[in-house]
Amino acid sequence: MSSAVTPPAANAPASSRSGSAGGGRGSNSGQRRLTLNGALEWLVKDGVITKEEGERLARERRLYRDPVHPLAVVADQHFKDARSGKPLTLDALAEWLAGRVNLPYYHIDPLKIDVTTVTEVASSAYAKRFAILPVEVTANEVVVATAEPYLTEWQGELRAVLGKDIRPVIANPLAISRFLVEFYNLARSVKGAQKRKGSTPVPGLSSFEQLVQLGSSNRQLDANDQHIVHIVDWLLQYAFEQRASDIHVEPRRDLGIVRFRIDGVLHQVYQVPMAVMTAMTSRIKLLGRMDVIEKRRPQDGRIKTLTPAGQEIELRLSTLPTAFGEKLVMRVFDPEVLVRDFADLGFSDEDQQKWNWMTSQPNGIILVTGPTGSGKTTTLYSTLKQLATPEVNVCTIEDPIEMVEPAFNQMQVQHGIDLEFADGVRALMRQDPDIIMIGEIRDLATAEMAIQAALTGHLVLSTLHTNDAPSAVTRLLDLGVPSYLINSTVLGVMAQRLVRTLCPHCKKSAPLRAEEEEAWKNLVVPWRATAPAQLPHPEGCLECRMTGYLGRVGLYEILLLSPEMRKLIVPQTDIARVRDQAYREGMKPLRVSGAMKVAAGQTTLAEVVKVAPPANQG
Repeated sequence: MSSAVTPPAANAPASSRSGSAGGGRGSNSGQRRLTLNGALEWLVKDGVITKEEGERLARERRLYRDPVHPLAVVADQHFKDARSGKPLTLDALAEWLAGRVNLPYYHIDPLKIDVTTVTEVASSAYAKRFAILPVEVTANEVVVATAEPYLTEWQGELRAVLGKDIRPVIANPLAISRFLVEFYNLARSVKGAQKRKGSTPVPGLSSFEQLVQLGSSNRQLDANDQHIVHIVDWLLQYAFEQRASDIHVEPRRDLGIVRFRIDGVLHQVYQVPMAVMTAMTSRIKLLGRMDVIEKRRPQDGRIKTLTPAGQEIELRLSTLPTAFGEKLVMRVFDPEVLVRDFADLGFSDEDQQKWNWMTSQPNGIILVTGPTGSGKTTTLYSTLKQLATPEVNVCTIEDPIEMVEPAFNQMQVQHGIDLEFADGVRALMRQDPDIIMIGEIRDLATAEMAIQAALTGHLVLSTLHTNDAPSAVTRLLDLGVPSYLINSTVLGVMAQRLVRTLCPHCKKSAPLRAEEEEAWKNLVVPWRATAPAQLPHPEGCLECRMTGYLGRVGLYEILLLSPEMRKLIVPQTDIARVRDQAYREGMKPLRVSGAMKVAAGQTTLAEVVKVAPPANQG
């Protein structure tokens, strides 16, 4: 195979191999682009692909024309690495190229890039011309991603203009192309929106503090301005792509911050000027049919939209007035969770048997407990979805309705007209229901209506906020529910938590260390389970954005109210005795449930300890 790019000799110095030498205008080495034949020659020489694969693709090169990058062409063939047998993905090929030309490999994670800063390094036209993307900017250095190691003319030009060192890195060429467009379009929209404002806000002042700025302009950005529309569209699509469960749009003193919660952890995504953030919030409130003018009180709304793949997604909106303006949080609900199997949610076979027994009863109360964000809503909706057959009338009263599901009859609490949970249950009782779901039991009135529904032959599912399952009994007693009514209506309680699961692509197992063995012993109290010989650990790879974790799974603690247990529920219940009896009857504490998932290689000891309370504490 002939090549327009001559591979450097194996013993060439690093500067020559990296293409950084002779990068000026007059040097051919600083202006060459990688060709398909050149890339294939290198791949065959390094033993990454076979000679036959290289020759076949070289013959088919006429099918590919610029501007398809050679590595993208090779990745399209779905070759296996001849050395390791692993798939030759575009990221794997980019990493190989980085090693071949003696440059660092850089995985572009948009969550870790300051878009505003990097787009000010060079113009969009200049970046497109050389197919480069600035990815990091420090006081002394600019890191720039490229997939053309021998196109180096831009390095000297940027160094002269910026007065900083330029450090080239090799990255996925399609990621460079994609984010080059997205980042610069976003920056252009933000700048365009600022220009439309017609005035410059006083830096460092907003909300309450703006009241003392006499004579300052009060003009606002138009929420329907095309720049704002583009920013909001980008924000939502970006959140779906990154698997965000929550989107936070937060005002600060000088600027607005956008953060995503992914696998339970918040990541800062973007910073925008305050005026732009205010317009973004107004745009989202318009889409959610909320009162755009009202900024003094909290509001709720919802949006139904589509992902880039065409899947329907619901967002629940919540605003909160803060010292620096309105904070907006959007919770993302994926309808796919309604069709997930209980095993996918993290139920063991034993957990599923107990849960199925409770939910198959004709009447009684089933409680799900745990803090906000522990997956209670997903559990209840998945359960109701399975129970909502054509022969059954399922009614819910929620605050607010989390996901709209046609198989249920859903009603929302309306505080403005005094429609609370208790009033909703009272109304539902006249609707001939079989199963009633109450969003949360917060007070005695709601608890009494739930008990009334259970006593009159209905199955009631609801939530409580307690640390573990036995504590739900004392919580009901604290609300004022008589112990005899708890005994006669409550079928069981399930406490749950969510832990991050290890990325299956990169997790590694290692022999148990002494401190881990001690942590294991503390984890499985009062169970005396033997620690496994090896424990899984997070490593970090491209699939999990180097976090070592990908997705979440549930930990469950199920308490069934057996006849022996009911004898212990009295006006002055000793919660310790209830807990000990539950253990004797086979209830596994949350930490033991977590330990089982650690032993199965699903999560880590640190994750379980972080979210699950000790077995002897309520």
